[in-house]
Amino acid sequence: MTDHAPEAKATEGVSPPVPGFLQRKLHDFEKRIQRWESPRHILDGLSPGPGAILLNGNDYLSLSKHPRLAQAAMEAVSREGLGVMMSGVFQRGEHPRHTLEQRLAVLLRAESGILCQSGYCANVGLLECLADEQVPVYIDRMAHVSLWRGIRSAGATAVPFRHNDVDDLRRRITRLGPGVITVDSVYSTNGSVCPLADVAELASRHGCVLLVDESHSLGTHGPRGAGMVVGQGLLEHVHFRTASLSKAFVGRAGFVACMRGFERYFEMTSGPAVFSSAVLPHDIAALLAALELIRDADARRQRLHANAASLRARLEELGYDLDGGTAQILALQSGLEARTLRLKDALEARGIFGSVFCDPATPVKHSLVRLSVHSELSQDDLDHVVDACREIRDEVGLSSWASTRRHADVSSAALPA
Repeated sequence: MTDHAPEAKATEGVSPPVPGFLQRKLHDFEKRIQRWESPRHILDGLSPGPGAILLNGNDYLSLSKHPRLAQAAMEAVSREGLGVMMSGVFQRGEHPRHTLEQRLAVLLRAESGILCQSGYCANVGLLECLADEQVPVYIDRMAHVSLWRGIRSAGATAVPFRHNDVDDLRRRITRLGPGVITVDSVYSTNGSVCPLADVAELASRHGCVLLVDESHSLGTHGPRGAGMVVGQGLLEHVHFRTASLSKAFVGRAGFVACMRGFERYFEMTSGPAVFSSAVLPHDIAALLAALELIRDADARRQRLHANAASLRARLEELGYDLDGGTAQILALQSGLEARTLRLKDALEARGIFGSVFCDPATPVKHSLVRLSVHSELSQDDLDHVVDACREIRDEVGLSSWASTRRHADVSSAALPA
């Protein structure tokens, strides 16, 4: 007689008993939800309807629905299917990946470049190549989490310095010696901009390697979208630039701009490069099409920056403290998560959808709603956002936000005696 496993019911799943350590983690997560003073997750909410204003993505130049990108991807699928699933270390000879790497390097005025699976993989993999237990990594406290994870993966010591505080960075380098400096050109949480020239001068003077993450400035800043490092003439001081291509380039990939000869070392040292499948042909085809559009997108860049400047100025007039940001990312700093949920709901009820940043993306008491501006917002769209933010000030308790009080204190201190 043959034994057969009991037939599973179609509507029921089966899981083994959960060990105590995992139960504790799940319990801790449930306690986090209780802080939100709501039975639902802080990221849950309404679905955008017709006419909704979407400020929750990073498609800064509004290219995601451009027909040339879709056509390029479809032609690649028709020609090659989904491609060969392999690590990039095996891609030799002529390959569309190498064409994209070369053209991106030309745009960024870099000697060479490396295509990665994502901006996260680019940062983790690059820091694995640059640092170890003997190399300090000086990192801005607001740098992207992928840079922090790269330091950990490299087994290096993270040396945080105060956000955009070059003097604090200088003191730490003087004490600990040369290492790797990691910054974002535009910080994704609040849109603040790094003082790149000062950081670059400091790195050069102290013999440090400088890594700049340009995820939120590639495509949107600099000549033809080449980024802030090119735009500020700092190529001779910045060793590496990384970027997620899921922002202005609206693709699934990352990039490392580097010196010639670094590529082989990277692809045989970076864990993500060795042990993950490479970017697929249809994604590469769409990115090549996006690159051509971005090079000629000066009008879109101008509209993007004009929209961001207008919205920022008008929201600040209403009393919102936008934390000193100057780029296309605007942070409504509601602080406590319960307040952030209230703010999110109030905006969504008026057809405005931003992104909630909460623990672990921000400290527990510093959650916010991020508004990501794009180039195709109309004047009516901008007016609607401003009118909504004016209307909800009492509803969301704007006057009680810690950021509002800080802004008032700073404004008062700036007044003449």
